[in-house]
Amino acid sequence: MTKLTNATGGERRWWGVMPILPAPVMGGIAKQMEAVGFEGCFSLQIYGPPFVPMAAVAAMTEQLKVATGIAVAGTRSPVETAYAAIECDTISQGRFVLGLGTSLHSALEGIYGEPHRKLLTHLREVVKIVRYVNANGHKGMEPVSGEYYDLQWTEMMKTAPPVRENIPIWIASLKDKLTSLALEIGDGLIVHALWTVDYTAQKKPFIEAELARFGRKRADVEVNAWPWIAINDDKQQAINDSRATVAGYAGYKEYESFFDAIGFGDLARDCQLAAGEHGDVSGVIGKVSDEMVEAFVKCGPVDEVLEKIEPFWDVVDSLCPMTPYRNLSVEQLTSYNEGIYRMVAEAKRRGG
Repeated sequence: MTKLTNATGGERRWWGVMPILPAPVMGGIAKQMEAVGFEGCFSLQIYGPPFVPMAAVAAMTEQLKVATGIAVAGTRSPVETAYAAIECDTISQGRFVLGLGTSLHSALEGIYGEPHRKLLTHLREVVKIVRYVNANGHKGMEPVSGEYYDLQWTEMMKTAPPVRENIPIWIASLKDKLTSLALEIGDGLIVHALWTVDYTAQKKPFIEAELARFGRKRADVEVNAWPWIAINDDKQQAINDSRATVAGYAGYKEYESFFDAIGFGDLARDCQLAAGEHGDVSGVIGKVSDEMVEAFVKCGPVDEVLEKIEPFWDVVDSLCPMTPYRNLSVEQLTSYNEGIYRMVAEAKRRGG
């Protein structure tokens, strides 16, 4: 059997998204992931911090890596983020990856009540502090000052040595400036689900050029993509089931320039929802064409979807396929999740 490789010539690695469920159910899903051959799983931050579910999964598994996908950098102190990462790495015995991202001003300020910050500057500072605490919290720390934090470590006690003094930090990105930051300071780049196959292929020269500019090698950074996948022998049904998810993302004003860049700006503007209405996409679902759905969500039977996502592997090291989720029942979500497991199992059988 021919061994299929990723963009750096290594093994193709598959990740999954772990839903927040009672621990025995999460444990069952995690064990299924291990049996299929997943590299690891992510927990999302919708509102609450994603460290707790990953600690639970780590306690119920032996090989599966656990990661935050993502932890929003602006919703907690970077010191707390650092120690949450250290604790998850301890519980998992070195299987933790800290995924960080900026989120949007509208979410940070409108949902969490956080002050307005320069998001990239803030994220850079958070990464610096997390790495410093990870490497020095057990040794003793000197004061650290930046634009947003002035840390004197008053009353700070030394902690036990971490399992690793350099826990991998993967940074999530949609647009070029944040992608560049991830390639400069991150151990990994998590590309947004809105990065279509074609768009991802187009960004390969940019990724290579930015790494060269920062004096880094391609192998220094894990590139991880999150394609939406809807496995269904009834392809039109898969498209219909995915429409609300695409409509929801198209409705964000802050994403308008990205949709312009990939040719769906007019449709996105049609979908933009009034402030505060992002929870209800019912009024704009009809504005999303089949063509737009298929650009972002790979729909159809396993064989067809594997063929459609194959070009990702020329750019990425790992994939985290996830299902559309808006306006779907538990039964539909379960079915589409099972489809992803079938797809990954088939990909592994074929040597990838």
